[in-house]
Amino acid sequence: MPAPNVIVILADDLGYSDIGSFGGEIDTPNLDRLARGGVRMTSFYVTPRCSPSRAALLTGRHPHSVGIGVLTRDNGPAGYRGSLDESVPTLAQRLKDLGYRTALVGKWHLSSDTTTPNGTWPTRRGFDEFYGILPGCSSYYQPPLMSGESRVPEAHADPDYYITDDLSEHARDFVARASAGDTPFFLYLAYTAPHWPLHAREPDIAKYRERYRAGWDTLRAERFRRQADLGVAGVAEPPPRDEAVPPWADVDDRAWEVERMATYAAQVEVMDRGIGQVLDQLERSGTRENTIVMFLSDNGGCAEELPHRPGEPVFGAEICPRRTRLGEPVEVGNTPGIMPGPEQGYISYGRGWANLSNTPFRLYKRWVHEGGVASPFIVSWPSALPADRVERRPGHLVDLTSTIVEAAYGHADTAGHSLLPVWKGSDDEPRTLCWEHIGNAAVRRGRWKLVREWAGPWELYDIEADRGESEDLALREPSLVAELAAIWEQWAKDNAVIPWSDVLADFRRRGRPETEALG
Repeated sequence: MPAPNVIVILADDLGYSDIGSFGGEIDTPNLDRLARGGVRMTSFYVTPRCSPSRAALLTGRHPHSVGIGVLTRDNGPAGYRGSLDESVPTLAQRLKDLGYRTALVGKWHLSSDTTTPNGTWPTRRGFDEFYGILPGCSSYYQPPLMSGESRVPEAHADPDYYITDDLSEHARDFVARASAGDTPFFLYLAYTAPHWPLHAREPDIAKYRERYRAGWDTLRAERFRRQADLGVAGVAEPPPRDEAVPPWADVDDRAWEVERMATYAAQVEVMDRGIGQVLDQLERSGTRENTIVMFLSDNGGCAEELPHRPGEPVFGAEICPRRTRLGEPVEVGNTPGIMPGPEQGYISYGRGWANLSNTPFRLYKRWVHEGGVASPFIVSWPSALPADRVERRPGHLVDLTSTIVEAAYGHADTAGHSLLPVWKGSDDEPRTLCWEHIGNAAVRRGRWKLVREWAGPWELYDIEADRGESEDLALREPSLVAELAAIWEQWAKDNAVIPWSDVLADFRRRGRPETEALG
């Protein structure tokens, strides 16, 4: 069999249960058909933040060891560099060495310098083509768009411009061109959707307003029932609502909340629509059978609140040119102001809806509890993998480079762990997986998961019986806590994890606010 083409599709801040094949009520027919033709992993893990997940995906290494411990801020000699280590080859470089044609369409977010071309830009890390943005987020209507190493200002002149559609069209066109060639191709399609700001067109938002008037309590229960029917719930009972989220009946401005989630859902559906264009192009080109297509999110749903207070100036104006010119504050709640959807707002969907997105798990992006690190994962390779299969054994982002290189090269990559046997249903050795982000830490070995928030005590969960992390068993199993904590400490040393207390102390010594350390 010739080497397969490879497409990795990465969503940004998408929750575990948002798409249809993982229980969501958002219309995602194209991802659902991808799931019917492939394998869904219910225990696929990522890191809890944007840049670290991208670093792990592209290097097969834990992100701290390749310079990305938090995000892309250069934290100086005592901290993380905030740029992908130039001495570590990327997946694109490895596939290029194997004769692949390579392209990145979408978000990079792996360089601390996004103004001057340098060795950490995608075109210098193995990608023949790059079309997208270098920073971590932007306006959907006025993004700081790049083609290769040059700005693309002309796109902003189009009043109907929308970045998700633009990325989908470029991805589709790359597949058409690459399929006509005589070498295999690798496409990394890294959408900015559905990361805030909540930007979507009115017709796409309108179809969801009635759907979300039911509120997050009803919708979480409905999602859980669908997850149980689909075999992707991971827990036996529906989890309680996050105690920091009010009951839907007690929400003061439900119209505002409905608008936020309707806009988020529109962003997801438009992304799915674009994925359909890519899949359709594969079929038209006759390359679908021998193309590996993967879909996942970079972390769990995001509970960040933007803006934080009524009347607060727009966040992110520095990377949103037209917003800088307008200079208008965003106002929320019952105060008349700018609503989600149009360009004038820079708004997120908040904790209540993130709790829905991460059904049935606990916590969110930035945390290493299941809500922060569990991702929906779909892989389809019609000529080599089974269809419509649910796999419950764990996998991790650091596995993907080895898995893809093995598929491309035809031999096992001894540098990492391949998921090919897992996807095909073969037995696999038990895994030990570890995480760290801004002091939040976790280790999973078999059914046990040890996890803590920064400066908090270790919590212990039987993750097979209680993946919702609701019953802390740490006091009952002190020896197991000590054993797993020692495993985590060794992993942290081996992977250049800087203790978070040291990171904060360094910021204080230099007279910089500790909040900067968060990225």
